[in-house]
Amino acid sequence: MTVVVIAAGVMLQQVGVSNAQDVKAEGRSPEATAALAKANQLNQQAFQFFQEGQYQAAISPVEAALQIQQQILGDRHPDVASSLNNLALMYAFQGRYEQAEPLYLQALDLRKSLLGNHHPQVATSLNNLAGLYVSQGRYEKAEPMYLQALDLRKSLLGDRHPQVPVSLNNLAGLYLNQGRYEQAEPLYLQALDLRKSLLGDRHLDVASSLHHLAGLYMNQGRYEKAEPLILQALDLRKSLLGDRHLDVASSLNSLAALYIIHGRYEQAESFLIQAIDLRKSLLGDRDPNVASSLTSLAGLYMIHGRYEQAELLYLQALDLLKSLVGDRHSRVAFSLHNLAGLYTIQGRYEQAEPLYLQALDLRKSLLGDRHLKVASSLTSLATLYARQGRYEQAITSLTQGLNIEETNLTTNLELGAEAQKRDYIAILSHTTNEAISLHLQTLTTNHQSAQLALTTIFRRKGRILDVTSNSLATLRQNLTPADQQLLDKLADRTSQLSSLIYSPLIRTNPDQYRTTREALIQEVSELQSRLARRSTTFRQQIQPITLEAVQPIIPSNATLVEITRYKPFNLKAKESEQWGTPRYAAYLLTRDGKIAAVDLGEAASIDQLTAEFRAALQRPNTSAKSIGRKLDAAIMQPLRTKLGQDIKYLLISPDSHLNLIPFAALVDQDNRYLVESYEISYLTSGRDLLRLQPPETNPNTPVLLANPNYTTASNTIIATNPTTLNSTQRTADLTTLSFGPLPGTTAEAQAIAPKLKGVTLFTDTQATETAIKQIQSPRILHIATHGFFLQDLPQPQLQNSRGLLVFDDRAGGRPYFKPSLPIARPYNPNDNPLLRSGLALAGANSLNGGHKNSDGILTALEASQLNFRGTQLVVLSACETGVGDVANGEGVYGLRRAFTLAGAQTQMISLWKVSDAGTKDLMVRYYDKLLTDKKGRSQALLETQRELLKDPQYQHPYYWASFILSGNWKPLPKAP
Repeated sequence: MTVVVIAAGVMLQQVGVSNAQDVKAEGRSPEATAALAKANQLNQQAFQFFQEGQYQAAISPVEAALQIQQQILGDRHPDVASSLNNLALMYAFQGRYEQAEPLYLQALDLRKSLLGNHHPQVATSLNNLAGLYVSQGRYEKAEPMYLQALDLRKSLLGDRHPQVPVSLNNLAGLYLNQGRYEQAEPLYLQALDLRKSLLGDRHLDVASSLHHLAGLYMNQGRYEKAEPLILQALDLRKSLLGDRHLDVASSLNSLAALYIIHGRYEQAESFLIQAIDLRKSLLGDRDPNVASSLTSLAGLYMIHGRYEQAELLYLQALDLLKSLVGDRHSRVAFSLHNLAGLYTIQGRYEQAEPLYLQALDLRKSLLGDRHLKVASSLTSLATLYARQGRYEQAITSLTQGLNIEETNLTTNLELGAEAQKRDYIAILSHTTNEAISLHLQTLTTNHQSAQLALTTIFRRKGRILDVTSNSLATLRQNLTPADQQLLDKLADRTSQLSSLIYSPLIRTNPDQYRTTREALIQEVSELQSRLARRSTTFRQQIQPITLEAVQPIIPSNATLVEITRYKPFNLKAKESEQWGTPRYAAYLLTRDGKIAAVDLGEAASIDQLTAEFRAALQRPNTSAKSIGRKLDAAIMQPLRTKLGQDIKYLLISPDSHLNLIPFAALVDQDNRYLVESYEISYLTSGRDLLRLQPPETNPNTPVLLANPNYTTASNTIIATNPTTLNSTQRTADLTTLSFGPLPGTTAEAQAIAPKLKGVTLFTDTQATETAIKQIQSPRILHIATHGFFLQDLPQPQLQNSRGLLVFDDRAGGRPYFKPSLPIARPYNPNDNPLLRSGLALAGANSLNGGHKNSDGILTALEASQLNFRGTQLVVLSACETGVGDVANGEGVYGLRRAFTLAGAQTQMISLWKVSDAGTKDLMVRYYDKLLTDKKGRSQALLETQRELLKDPQYQHPYYWASFILSGNWKPLPKAP
C-alpha cells in the first residue's frame, strides 16, 4: 500500500503584476512626477523578472517602487495597493507565505476603500489572496474568494474578457486540489476554449490551460488524454519562451511523471534532471519547485531500488520545504509520506511510522477527513502495520482508507462518460488488490479481513455498469422534455457512429472517416456527460454496499460465488517486485453471512483452459468432457468442498474470461455435468442483488421478432412511442459478411407466439431495426435472428447456425477457427466493442432497413440507448449474444451489457454460434416451463437443459449449454 506519488507540476496561475496608474497629475512638481515615473519603471522591471521566474530579483525593484509611492502619494492610494499586491506576489511565488498574506490583505483593504467593492482591481486582490490560501491548503477560505473574483470579472468586464479564463482556471485548480474532479474539468475546458478564441492557439495562456487540464487528467488516471496536452504545452512554451524557462521546467516535470506511470524510466529521469537544473539555475537551490522536482526524482530512484540516493533527495526536499513553507503544508505532508514509504520498503519501520502519522495528521487538518490523500496515508499505514504483524491495526487503517475511497468513487463516477469512469476506477485498483491480497496471501483465516476483501469487491466489481444503468433509470423516471431531447440526440449520434464500422468511407476516404469518427466519439461522450449531470439532479443519497445488505437477498438454498481476477501484493518485496502475475480467486457467501474464500491459481493457465473449453463446446461431433473436467478441477472442485450439502443453487458472478463459459457444462469428479447437480444463474457482481427488485413500472405487452427478411425491409413505421431519429441515410460495407435464412426461427415464432398474451409479432420485412427502436418497455422481448460479435480473429461457422459467415482466405474459403479468447483490455472509445456486437434485422444484407435512418443492423451501442425499464425478460435467440470484449471487473462489453443498460431485468443470451433447429426446440421448451408451468426464469432453463441432455439428438453441450441466464432468476410477475 506504499504509493509514491509524483507531482504533476500543476500550479495555480496568479494574476500578473499590476501597473501603476498615470504618473501625470495637476499640481505635482516635476521632481515628484519624475519619481513616480521611476516607480513605474521599477514595477515594469519587477514584472520582467517575474515573467522570467526570477522572483527574488523582483523584490528589490518592487520595494523601491513602493517606497517612492508612499512618500509622494501617501499610504492610501491605488498605486500603493498595486505595489503591495506585487510585492506579495513575489513572496508568494517563493513560498514566503507569512510575509505575503498581510501585504495581500492590505492591498485588498485599500482597493475596497478607495475603489469600492465592485472594481476589477478588487477582483485581482481576491484572486491572488485565494491563490495564497490554496498554496497553504486553506481551501475553505480560498473558494469564496475565487467565486467572488470570477463573478466580479464577468459582471465588470464581460464573459469573454481575458481575465475570466484566469479565474476559471484558478477555481478549477482549487477543485482539483480538493479532489472535486467533476467540477474542475468543465471550468478548465471553458478557460481553454476562451483563451483559444481570444488569444489564438499559440499563446502562453493557452499553454497554461493545456498544462493544467493535463494535470487534472493525470489525477483521474486518464493518461491517454493527458500526454498530448503536456506535449502541446511543452512545445508552445519552448517556442514562445525558449528552452530555459520555469514553465518549460513545469512541463518537463509533468511529462516525467507520466512516463514514470508508463514505466518509461530512462526518459523520465532525463526530464526530471533537466527540470531540476532549470529550476535551480532560475530560482536558486532554495525554492519549493526545486523541492518538488527532487521529490519526483527520489521517487524514481526508489522504484529502481536506489534507496540511498532516494533518501538523500527526500531529506533534502523535506528540509527545503520546511524552511520555505513551514511545517504545516500539504507539500510537507507529501514529502513525509514518501520518505515513510521508503523507510517501509527498507524495513525501517520505527522511522516510517511517525512520518506516516505526521503526514496523516497534516492531510486531515489541511485537506479534510475525506480527501483521497488521507486515504493514501491510511492505506500506506495499513501496509506498514501488516509488515510488522500488527494485523488488527492494518485492517482498521485499510478499512478507513477504503471507505474514504468509496466516498470519492461515488462522487466521481456519477458524472462523465464511460471512458472517464473506467480511467478513474482504474487508479483505485491497487487498493482493491491489496485488500484481497491481505486476506488471501496473509490472513487466510481472519474473518474481518475476508469481510473487508469481499465488501471491496462488491463495491467495485461491475460498478460502472451499475452506476450507468441506475443513472439512466433515474433520468427516465424524471424525464423532462429537455432530457428527452438529449436522449434522442444521443440515440441519433450513436446510430451515426454505429454505421461507421461498416462504412466504405474507411476504405475510400480514410482521413474523412477518421475525422468523422473522432467528432462523433467526442459528441457522444459529451452527451453522456450531460445526461449524467442531469441524472444527479434527481439522485437520492446512496449508501455504500455492505455484506449485511446483500446477504438477505441470497436464497436460503443458494450460495453466491463471487469470482475475481486480482494481482497479488507482496508486502515484503521491494518496490519494483511487489505486484505478482494475475490470479483468480472465489468468495462464497450464504444467506447466514458465512464467507469462504479460495485462491484458484494463476489466471494465465485458467484462461488457457477456458479457451480450449470454449473451442470444444462448439464442436458437437467431439466430446468436451475431458477439457470440461480439467477446467472444473481448476475453478469449481476447490469450491465444492466449501459448499454445504443442501446447496443446489449457485449465483455465479464470473470475472474476465470466465464470463464466456457456461459453468453448467463443466464436469465434476464423478463425470457428471454441473447442470445435473446445480441450478445456475449469473450476475455481473453480487451488488446486482440489490437492484433486482422490480421497478414500479407497468411494462407493455410482449414483443416477438423473428425470421427477418435480410434482403428487404418494410418502410412501414409503427406508432408505439417512437424515438425521434434525425440522422442522414446510413450506409455500410458488409460485402464480406452474409446473413442466410433461418427457417427454425419461423417455427420458433409460431410455437412461442400463442404463449405470449397480447404479443406483437414482427417477421419477414416487418422485423426491422426501426421497429425495435420504437418499442418501449415490453414485458418480454424475444428476438430470433442472426447475432454477431466481430473479433480480431476469424470465428467458426457451423452449418445452419445463427451467426455471421466469416471466411479465411488462407483456408481456401472454408470456415476458419482457432481456440482463443478476446484480450482483456482497457476500454478504448476509438475501438468500442459495443460497435462490434449486434443483431441482423430486415434489410441487413442490402444495408437498407426500410427507413432512411436504418441499415438493418442494430449494434449493441444502439441497443444500450433503448428504453426497456420494466422489461422482465429479454431473450436473444441468436449467436454470440452473450460474448464481447471482456474487461476485468466489468464483465462483457457486448449485447449483454447493452440490454442491462437499457433497463432489462434479465437476459437469456448465447455464448457461441448456435444451431438453428436446436435453438428452436430449446426455446419452445423453455417458454412452456416459464409461462405454462410458472417456473422461475432460471429454473425453466435448468429443466430445459436437463431434458435436452437426455435427448440423444441434443445431448452434446453445444446444443443445451449455449444459453445462459443473467440477472433476475425468479418467476415472472403475473401479467396484468
